[in-house]
Amino acid sequence: MSACSTTKYLAPGQKLYNGAQIKVTDKNTKKSEADAIGDELQGLLRPLPNAKILGLRFKLWVYDKTRTTKQKGLRHYINTHIGEPPVLVSSVDLDKNSSILQNRLQNEGYFLAQVSGDTVSKKKIANAIYTIQTGPAYRYRKIAFPTGNDDLDTAVAGSSKQSLLKVGDKFNLDIIKAERVRIDARLKEEGFFYFAPEDLIMRYDSTVAGHQVDMFVKVKDETPDEARWIYSVRNIYVYPDYSIKDTSLKLDSAVKYRWYNVIDPKKDFRPFTFKNSVLLHPGDIYNRDKHTNSLSRFIELGPFKFVKNRFEDVTPDSAKLDIYYFLTQQKKKSIQAEIQLQQTSANYDGTQITINLKNRNTFKGAELFTISLFGERDLQFGKYNNGYNIYQVGIQPSLSWPRFISPFDFNSDNPFIPRTTLSTGYTIINRNKLYTLNSFNASFGYSWKTSIHVQHTLDLEDLTYVDPENVTQLYKDSIQKTRNPALAHVINKQFTFGPSYGYNWTNTMETYKTNTFYYNGKVSLSGNLYGIVTGADTPKRVSKLFGVTFDQYVKLENEIRFYHKLGPNSSVAMRFMVDIGLPYGNSTVLPYSQQFFIGGANSLRGFQAHSIGPGTYTLPPALSQGTAFLPDESGDIKIEGNIEYRPKLFSVVEGALFVDAGNIWLLHSNPYLPGAAFGKNFLNQVAADAGFGLRFNFTVLLLRTDIGFPFLEPNHSAIRFGQNRVFNLGIGYPF
Repeated sequence: MSACSTTKYLAPGQKLYNGAQIKVTDKNTKKSEADAIGDELQGLLRPLPNAKILGLRFKLWVYDKTRTTKQKGLRHYINTHIGEPPVLVSSVDLDKNSSILQNRLQNEGYFLAQVSGDTVSKKKIANAIYTIQTGPAYRYRKIAFPTGNDDLDTAVAGSSKQSLLKVGDKFNLDIIKAERVRIDARLKEEGFFYFAPEDLIMRYDSTVAGHQVDMFVKVKDETPDEARWIYSVRNIYVYPDYSIKDTSLKLDSAVKYRWYNVIDPKKDFRPFTFKNSVLLHPGDIYNRDKHTNSLSRFIELGPFKFVKNRFEDVTPDSAKLDIYYFLTQQKKKSIQAEIQLQQTSANYDGTQITINLKNRNTFKGAELFTISLFGERDLQFGKYNNGYNIYQVGIQPSLSWPRFISPFDFNSDNPFIPRTTLSTGYTIINRNKLYTLNSFNASFGYSWKTSIHVQHTLDLEDLTYVDPENVTQLYKDSIQKTRNPALAHVINKQFTFGPSYGYNWTNTMETYKTNTFYYNGKVSLSGNLYGIVTGADTPKRVSKLFGVTFDQYVKLENEIRFYHKLGPNSSVAMRFMVDIGLPYGNSTVLPYSQQFFIGGANSLRGFQAHSIGPGTYTLPPALSQGTAFLPDESGDIKIEGNIEYRPKLFSVVEGALFVDAGNIWLLHSNPYLPGAAFGKNFLNQVAADAGFGLRFNFTVLLLRTDIGFPFLEPNHSAIRFGQNRVFNLGIGYPF
């Protein structure tokens, strides 16, 4: 402890500043309110004391240990860039801090607040103490809006129902400022182009009885006429090849398309390209939301890296605007190479190299054509490694239109461009020593956002065909030895085709909220109508398409997450998933590529990936002997729940305590997999684990380490907690 001392280098009479304490002594202030006041005011105090890590002023200790008179070298660099000089109590201005705290309290309605500061010291350490008498909080008795008859007064008064100022609330200067901004935003949607928040004056009277305030919202008398007029749109011009060198508007070369004009001498874009981006029309009242949404949509088109606009007040007497959109293109064609290090849920670590070739304006309508070429190598490490490494090579062409390709016209005025996507692909997957799979896929569908929270994905057709080849004798022997149908299922031909729909809702981007949610749901169909028409009914009647037996099922997936902030540096995260696949007609079980798995770094972290279930089934030891390869367990039904406590420990290091539970099941019983079918006792077949972990949050990368301990097996075999721990290394949060 002596070696880690951070006060022994202080000069005589110097004292190290250890921080401040805020004491609210007003007896009429509730404890919860006093705590909230203290937490808020702490952030206003300066200077900050030397930072601590686990109670040690680490940076100050480094500063002391690397003191040097040299102006160069490693020691000097560590001292000046990592070390931190001592913060002395003599640098604390008690009067200035007291004045800042008092001013903040008065701005929040404590007009009679008094603050005094003092210091207390012990040996070479000193603390500041600020004593606060808040006095009564002043609250609104009345909120009055303008009563004038002109357009501006009427519009301001018409916004009162959405006012942030409420009778009974505490006076708060920040909310008053926000109210002016809110009114301005509302008026900008009603054509008041030149109006500004500064044109409003907010007067209050605090002399009324009972510590109350009357608030008066008023338009300033000196507000100019232009700010009182309602503006409409006259003409709209789009420049899709703008350069900063351009000085001429070139209006003589404008090509009119419906309600806007395109100035594109090089004819890089067809005029209809901007139909979904220009949301304002001639004759419309100016609306700032539609205008800003137009700017967002121009960027979302894809070919443009910058968008700027200009408004020209063309006829002031009649209050009309011409709008100019200037679009700066990025490179039309590009090639991009990516090298990715990855870890899969099945404990494979590997490398993927991807080359993307892009054309951002393929048919002069902002269509994005992409060809992705990739190669991947995944190696399984640890005690489960038997050399069954995975190698993949593939090609994925896709074409994306920034609009709906449909006989119907869908209109919206939000900031998001709808997209139609056609994609195809071929991948060859080689699992060393076992088998090779040829996988073909194609899909056509739409994706669109109705708001910042909601996204929809609709694939009208999603086709997958998997054809196995080069199945080794080793793999065939494993099927024969274990008698596990899951192994044979992997190398069955798979042919699925049908629509799917996905719905996603989230507000997790609103980090200021205490509670946030995430929901993702998806329904997928395969072979439904064709199976019904052909009378598919395995095993009595097996239907085929193009000579290939197809899979028939309905698949439902649901995932909900809930995040709750416990404080500024800690939170609780929860996840619950219920997935079910219903094979029927041509199928008795879901195709392997559509089945569910559980266990691993992003699932039940106390179990090896894909090692649990289905149900209570466990491969008998007698069957596992003599084979070097065991199956990934899969099922038609999956239920999983997770809860995790996430505190911030120090610097970039975060902690985690977690509990995971869940299992997978088959929909129908199988004589070779006893106990695998879903039944009324499914809750007694749940596996569970608990554990802890560390996260290293480098902002652009979060590295995660978790150690999970199983404490409940589906087959109720005895587990001594602490045994069979599983270490997981991952990137990003598990959910």
